[in-house]
Amino acid sequence: MSARMVAVRAGLHRARLELRQALTSVQELWNLLFFPVIGMFAMFMFRGNDVPGTGFSLGAHAVPGILAMNMMFSGMMGLAITLTMDREDGTLLRAKATPNGVIGYLTGRILSRGGLTVAGLLLPLVPAAFVFDGLDLGRASAWLTLAWVLALGLPAVLAIGAILGSLFTSAQSVGVVMVPLTLLIAISGVFYPITAFPGWVEWIAQAFPLYWLGLGMRSAMLPDPLAAAEIGDSWRHLETAGVLGLWAVAGLVLAPRVLRRMARRESGTDLAARRKKAMQWS
Repeated sequence: MSARMVAVRAGLHRARLELRQALTSVQELWNLLFFPVIGMFAMFMFRGNDVPGTGFSLGAHAVPGILAMNMMFSGMMGLAITLTMDREDGTLLRAKATPNGVIGYLTGRILSRGGLTVAGLLLPLVPAAFVFDGLDLGRASAWLTLAWVLALGLPAVLAIGAILGSLFTSAQSVGVVMVPLTLLIAISGVFYPITAFPGWVEWIAQAFPLYWLGLGMRSAMLPDPLAAAEIGDSWRHLETAGVLGLWAVAGLVLAPRVLRRMARRESGTDLAARRKKAMQWS
């Protein structure tokens, strides 16, 4: 077995350990479920309001979008912050000192974060199905649709997170991404149908994966008549697969290059400089 494959196997083992540790930690589970719990609680308070033009609860309509939002927080932001923290505390530098250690490190980090992102989708979905009337999860087609949306959306989200984690040098600096991400959440149909916004806002939202993740999940979890609240009165499965696929391919092409560049440039001098700067700010 080649040295690279040994490193990949070590990364797989590390991913299993990290995922098991996270899923058995109260603090990690709270971090994972904080945003969907808050979002669903807010939508529960609006359960008496209907989606315009339908008799369907606005709260139940927002559940898929909230889960898509949590994928962005857990997958993209979670991975970005983890990578920057590992650079700050020297974890990446120690991995670099081991032959093929960076390969094992990145394999473990990306796969464990991917597993947590999927858990962050499935764990709140079970109670949501009982709390919100109207979620249509009893069909095999619903789970098949959810599976292909995840298969395309998860690589896209993780790739963006890996790129952000490579570009920013500290966990605090990654926080600036929260401002545009919050604005994107507001216009992407997470809490209210996107058709309520002006056309130019709709075009901006459709350029990013969050809208398409939410649309794909709505098509899986909501009754077919709710497609009338979407652009073109359709779930647009073909467009969803195309846009998420493009983001996934672009991310998987670009992310490895950016990650390799980050690893090559990591040095003890840079680590010492970052620690000195952190001490000055503390």
